[in-house]
Amino acid sequence: MIRKANLKQEGFKVMGEIIIPQGYKSALNLHDTQVAIKTVKDYFQHELTHRLHLLRVTAPLFVQPETGLNDNLNGVEHPVSFELKDQGTKKTAEIVQSLAKWKRMALKEYGFQPGEGLYTNMNAIRRDEELDNLHSCYVDQWDWEKVITKEERTMETLMATVREIFKIIKHMQHEVWYKYPQAVNQLPDDIFFITTSELEAMYPDKTPKERENLITQEHGCVFLMQIGDKLASGKPHDGRAPDYDDWKLNGDILFWFEHLQCALEISSMGIRVDEAALEYQLKKAGCEDRRSLPYHKMLLNGQLPYTIGGGIGQSRLCMLLLDRAHIGEVQASIWPQEMRDT
Repeated sequence: MIRKANLKQEGFKVMGEIIIPQGYKSALNLHDTQVAIKTVKDYFQHELTHRLHLLRVTAPLFVQPETGLNDNLNGVEHPVSFELKDQGTKKTAEIVQSLAKWKRMALKEYGFQPGEGLYTNMNAIRRDEELDNLHSCYVDQWDWEKVITKEERTMETLMATVREIFKIIKHMQHEVWYKYPQAVNQLPDDIFFITTSELEAMYPDKTPKERENLITQEHGCVFLMQIGDKLASGKPHDGRAPDYDDWKLNGDILFWFEHLQCALEISSMGIRVDEAALEYQLKKAGCEDRRSLPYHKMLLNGQLPYTIGGGIGQSRLCMLLLDRAHIGEVQASIWPQEMRDT
């Protein structure tokens, strides 16, 4: 969340949903920005596959809703759907919102073993997004998933993987600096780990987003863990669908973003639900009807591998590394005319 009221008092230019930092001007022209984006994306994919032992695969743009493979994200978003022609009877397909479930099915079907994984370029449409400096209705991210053993479903596995991803992002800073020293954003040297319950205890009178901003500003980069279940206050820190991340073994990677004076989420990731976690979370979320869907049946019957995975925002990463104040500077999407003019 961007603190618009506070930023106005600090001299930032706030026009509707757009914030323009004082004296802001992009360091690269449009042509060089495109070259820099390609540099970031090419190098990051190379390092991600090398460090996490991943293979690039092709993923679907849309899935059939009756399979249960589409993600509900926070549980309130509406996927974009359309009718398929030449399917015998009319059938509906949904544009994917993320690929967490599809990836786990693919790991089984492709025969991946523990220690092996896949990644793909995921493009999606999120029609319910409220557009601002950080949010677009077009989503582009690297979706990745890796097979682990049941014994590896631990906080230690999660934290070690987070540290590897942080190292890649930190190394990317040096690559950008080498080619575009005038455009690079300096990142912190380490990542700080904290749970949502610990964070709530630190700032009980703050909203979840205010807590994220405070802890991320203090440490520069934070992995905020255990998102989805209710906290001591009786409310969850944030919404999470009950059928992919294990709420006890997940989290978000957040970087402090000076331009907008807020925490910038780069990745949401976690160890995925096993049979027991799925049972618990479906009941807690009031979604037990999903047990009858093909994907959920397979999971409850122990027919899917145990995995860890997540999504890493491509445009968000380019914003961070190239020090850009609006996501529209690093991706192509549709914006209201007033926003484009601003």
